[in-house]
Amino acid sequence: MTKVTVAALQLAFTDDMADNIARVSDHVRKAAVRGAKIILPPELFEGPYFCRVEDEALFATAQPVDTHPAVQDMRKLAKDLGVYIPTSFFERDGQHHYNSLAMIDDQGEIMGVYRKSHIPDGPGYEEKFYFRPGNSGFKVWETRYGTIGVGICWDQWYPECARAMALMGAEMLFYPTAIGSEPYDADLDTSRMWRRAMLGHAVSNCMPVIAANRIGDEDGQIFYGHSFITDEWGDFVAEADAKDHGALVATLDLERARKHRAGMGFFRDRRPDLYGRIAQDI
Repeated sequence: MTKVTVAALQLAFTDDMADNIARVSDHVRKAAVRGAKIILPPELFEGPYFCRVEDEALFATAQPVDTHPAVQDMRKLAKDLGVYIPTSFFERDGQHHYNSLAMIDDQGEIMGVYRKSHIPDGPGYEEKFYFRPGNSGFKVWETRYGTIGVGICWDQWYPECARAMALMGAEMLFYPTAIGSEPYDADLDTSRMWRRAMLGHAVSNCMPVIAANRIGDEDGQIFYGHSFITDEWGDFVAEADAKDHGALVATLDLERARKHRAGMGFFRDRRPDLYGRIAQDI
């Protein structure tokens, strides 16, 4: 497939899971009407970003992939619309808990589960209390429209993650996200750096990047949106501001990106024999 239309969703969420899923579903439908074939909701869209605080009662909201309402509803929707939906969810697997993503194909089947590799821990983002580091390894999936790689939020800050997925054959990189204000520093706005980090992934791997963030005020933590879709040069082909609500939709030319990727020589000129230090602990 030479071209593919993709979408990134941006919206606010409440503590009403059914309503959150219904509103995401509505935006998925609207994006599909606009021609989108791969549609990315934000991270943990089933509810508020609960990792602001450490509360053991919140573990009860995690569910296995086979029974999680967000996953099951997106499966039905994907089959109904004939679209792919990378679906973020809070996963329980036995005694373990993960920040996970179910890759749902256009027949409503789960192609596989990716578990977030990099787990942050800081004021307002206390994820290590809730999530084990992912044990799935990085994942890419072949779709009817090209091979995609998906990282989750904090993964997006790591060039190693993007490069690994590119080396595994990814042609597009998708990042569902929940990021906003920093409680320890009211003057720190990371929205610029957040976008720049992923623009670097697009440029250095010569492939499109799609990022979906939430918006809104959740008990004083402000999620700043700025979701976007770039081409292989890291140029925005669709972008939102801090308040836009809905779907960004854009058509990407994967054959053009493939040609440029070969021409730039980034993968030809790699020197993995020199990169051993990267795999060593500090």
